[in-house]
Amino acid sequence: MKRGIWLAPLIVAVLLGGPAPAAHAVPAPDIEFIYDTTVRKQYSFANTADAISYAHGICGKITGGISYAQVIGDVKRDVQPNDEYSANYLISNAVNIYCPAQLWQLRNSAGSYVPPPQ
Repeated sequence: MKRGIWLAPLIVAVLLGGPAPAAHAVPAPDIEFIYDTTVRKQYSFANTADAISYAHGICGKITGGISYAQVIGDVKRDVQPNDEYSANYLISNAVNIYCPAQLWQLRNSAGSYVPPPQ
């Protein structure tokens, strides 16, 4: 009988509480950016420090008021692959990871952007 006294509350606790949710860690910004630019998409940076520095440069340009058209033009000149999609992917990742507060500025600037004909 004593065994049943502690077993009932244990069963109720397990049924009502269930397992604890799994925690998901967010990677450090540099790791996330390097993964996005070397695994998902492979850009022509000499090393990871150059890639991170370039991303911070993109943020600096946007913070400084340079338009999306100018930034994407710079990226297409500086980095391989240099197609429209790849350049936009790099810019988007840099802003989302390193300067998300500037996202509104980037979106406003990109609103009237029309890619050049191929």
